[in-house]
Amino acid sequence: MSCSKVNRVKDLFVKPTTREKYEKDYSHEPAAYAQWQRTFQNALLDSVAVQLPYSEAGKFTASGFQVFGYNVALTPGERLRIDVETDSLNIPVFVDLYQQVIDSVVNYKHIKSAGFGETEIQHETEEPGIFKVLLQPGMNSASEFAIKIYKEPVYTFPVAEKGNSEIQSYWGAARDGGRRSHEGIDIFAPKGTPVVAVTEGRVSSTANKGLGGKQVWLWDAKRGNSLYYAHLDSIIARGGMKVSTGDTLGLVGNTGNARTTPPHLHFGIYKGFRGAQDPLPYVYQPPAPEDFTSTSATEYLRATGTANLRKGPSSKAEIAGRASKNDTLQLLGETTNWYHTRIQNENFFIHKSLAAPW
Repeated sequence: MSCSKVNRVKDLFVKPTTREKYEKDYSHEPAAYAQWQRTFQNALLDSVAVQLPYSEAGKFTASGFQVFGYNVALTPGERLRIDVETDSLNIPVFVDLYQQVIDSVVNYKHIKSAGFGETEIQHETEEPGIFKVLLQPGMNSASEFAIKIYKEPVYTFPVAEKGNSEIQSYWGAARDGGRRSHEGIDIFAPKGTPVVAVTEGRVSSTANKGLGGKQVWLWDAKRGNSLYYAHLDSIIARGGMKVSTGDTLGLVGNTGNARTTPPHLHFGIYKGFRGAQDPLPYVYQPPAPEDFTSTSATEYLRATGTANLRKGPSSKAEIAGRASKNDTLQLLGETTNWYHTRIQNENFFIHKSLAAPW
């Protein structure tokens, strides 16, 4: 049996990674592929930090090996989304996600990769942490590209036709003169506004008792969360009922210990032995990423004066170097007010007022 047939049989039982598939295409150029891989591994040690949502546009160049790295912070309740677009369907693009692991040193654990021929990743985190997004074009690839990195809540909003602005009391706020803290968020709305299931699940119980007054508990088996809806004016759901996202569970009210306050929903999340969780990241709707187009046609920048090189597109980001007037910087991409650059295999951002295409 030939080697190619052996490989095909092996692939039936062990699904090769996107990089392993790509390596087969470059088996005749092992040195070039090895350099391409080393560039990727080195990028794990050097990436910039960005705030979400983040958009960048730039160009993959056939003249060198490029990897774009971005560190982002995530917390439970948030789903990370990475979308990449190129101006050519024939450009191989590799998108990978890692999570930072700190032992005696900082390491990165691989979480997932986009499938071969795919250019997007979604990931829902269970633990707070720093994640690294790596974007690498295939060898000898030349194309314009745009990347969007953003997050969205894993749940829909629990009060119909309402949103972030109706949240007026947050996790941890003092209650009963400081004797306890708020284990949820309060969403204010007119009495009778529908309260809805934020995900599919099963109604584990309903009751009219205690501080919460009329209340519904919804079990999210996928995440192991018990979702608590309190102070309802009336209960519509029944215990044991299976519900879909958006189904009405009850109506906004002010029962229980909310009798002296305007009508609102107290929404809480409880996770097993961990107890109460901050619900805000699970339902807060962050802004959408911008559609951004590169305005530079060159591969290089020239510093127009002494300039700080920062590890993020912000004047508050860490200063990790300085450029002198007329220094040459490789242009990787650009975002609002900032150029993404590389000098001696390290990535930085420089403010657009301090550099010019060259």
